[in-house]
Amino acid sequence: MKLRSRILACASSLLLLSGCSWNLGKTLDDVAGGGGGSSGGGGPTALVVGDEPYAVQVGANVLSQGGSAVDAATAMYFALAVTYPVAAGLGGGGICLVHNGSQTVEYDFLARDSSGGGAYAVPGNVRGFAMMQGTYGVLPWARDIAPAEGYAAAGFPISRALSTRIASTLDVIRLDAALAAEFLDETGAVKAPGTTVNNPDLAQTLAAIRLGGPKAFYGGQLGARILAYSGAQGGSINVAEFARYPVLQSQPQAIQIGGQYVYFPNANTGAGAFGAALYGTLKRTQETATGEGDLQASIVVSVKQALTRFGIANLPQDLGATGFAVVDARGQAVSCAVTMNGPFGSGHNAEGTGVTLARAPSSGDAGLSAAFLAPVIATDGSGNITLAAAGSGGPNATASVGYAIAKLGRGDALLNRQDLRSTGVAPFDTINAIVCQNGTCVALPDPGANGLGAVGGTTDK
Repeated sequence: MKLRSRILACASSLLLLSGCSWNLGKTLDDVAGGGGGSSGGGGPTALVVGDEPYAVQVGANVLSQGGSAVDAATAMYFALAVTYPVAAGLGGGGICLVHNGSQTVEYDFLARDSSGGGAYAVPGNVRGFAMMQGTYGVLPWARDIAPAEGYAAAGFPISRALSTRIASTLDVIRLDAALAAEFLDETGAVKAPGTTVNNPDLAQTLAAIRLGGPKAFYGGQLGARILAYSGAQGGSINVAEFARYPVLQSQPQAIQIGGQYVYFPNANTGAGAFGAALYGTLKRTQETATGEGDLQASIVVSVKQALTRFGIANLPQDLGATGFAVVDARGQAVSCAVTMNGPFGSGHNAEGTGVTLARAPSSGDAGLSAAFLAPVIATDGSGNITLAAAGSGGPNATASVGYAIAKLGRGDALLNRQDLRSTGVAPFDTINAIVCQNGTCVALPDPGANGLGAVGGTTDK
């Protein structure tokens, strides 16, 4: 139980895209959920993979225009805040790993409990992605935010990925006027896939962030409106902790499994503590595993032992999380997982902002979501990227990442999305991975979900 408390406290189808295509028809849904794709030969390949196809398209477009992996990850996150707000709202937080050259860096910006308690978390996503983009981005900040703003203002069709996810959140949506107006029809039912929806308030908020950066979100009139709403609803986020939200930059943990050097969140986070327990057991058991059955059995043993150690017996079905990964043509890699601590977080929008506030980590079992964010980057002995993956949503997703690592460590091929171990409860638990083997890289969305892997561009050697 002490470890459980620690967690709470620490709180494909291949689509070739080029140029800047903003066709918001059903094309992406038509290809989402298909088999994996690959790219090799000519030169280093830029790839992106995630749970929601329209956001993946945004990331691929940014890569096509010469953006770095961090640019694409930033643009993709802000797009997800519009097209997949059940798991990636501006009021949430997350963890990212960035591999650049010989260095792998971790950024922690989880949504945190406020100093005075209350139901709403202090959000970290906006500042976290801004800090990463300021260090590793090569495109202007405004360029990375603009696509999300466009989706919010002009509208986007509800994808199968979003529709499947929100179908189980009807009770949450009905309790908030803004969420109900966007996602429910006149009968009170969830709008059908393909229905175009928009969020003008969120578009205005994104415009402010595009022009003013994170200061516009954590201060000024926008910040004041978020704090005023929190206070009026019984929250207790104070001005200082909101305005000075600290992003923690650190070195991730590392472990060698087979020939892979695996980087995952540090031990000061619940995700790192759970990952260390799982990967440590996996390392010991997979070394004696001979066949596929033995490998899968070792994964099951590793997960059960880690859950027992943390005193976790039951979890909500949907923890409100999503993960995505990007590799660019320069070899930079990013793996991110973000959460709202429950589907749509607290289920409350700060009036007039379009910002859904995450649930405070200490307010129920959904706060355990942060323990199951599993961004991972793996390299071979020469420092070349072999895996950029993100598991999110629950222990099955972390286990699926472990399975991919163990397969790579044994030298097994991971060429199709079916080669990944499905979480079994997608889309609530998912794994999205970019795998590089023998000069070929593939983008593999979760085999049980409606995500997408996309090519953003290549460079000739």
